[in-house]
Amino acid sequence: MEKEAVDEIIFRQSNIRNRIMLELMARGGLRVSEVLKLRPKDIEDQKLIIRDPKSGKEVEFAFIPQKSSDRLNEFVRTNGIEAENRIFPVSYAAVRVMVKKAGNLVGIDLKTHDFRRHAATYASRSGTPIEIISKIILRHANLSTTQRYLGKVTDIEAIRWIENLYG
Repeated sequence: MEKEAVDEIIFRQSNIRNRIMLELMARGGLRVSEVLKLRPKDIEDQKLIIRDPKSGKEVEFAFIPQKSSDRLNEFVRTNGIEAENRIFPVSYAAVRVMVKKAGNLVGIDLKTHDFRRHAATYASRSGTPIEIISKIILRHANLSTTQRYLGKVTDIEAIRWIENLYG
């Protein structure tokens, strides 16, 4: 997905909770399960503490843009969510339905993991070193796992990069 399509999907959300959840997946590379486990005590400005991550570690850290952090903190404040409570007390199935509907708004067949994949691909296409994408954005143990996320480069992308380098 192109950044413009992801932005449109996010900003067309009238429900602020849904918008923030999509932002965390698309801008922070979080898995749905990680978003659903977040509690106010896990927010340290632009750094989010991911407890009991998929890696098996005790904790990992995810980083999000300042604007996303501001919206997340405002949502917590406005809704009076206490430090120990889940910020998004919804089921995985509910998020799947929300993502499907969000995609339908712009004519894209979306799945929840597409936003995480977008975070990696967008960072890569923007020139972010693969080590940062792998270890910081996606928090993968192996670079080979990250490489699968990045997918294939289209002819249009190849030409654009060649022109940027040599044109």
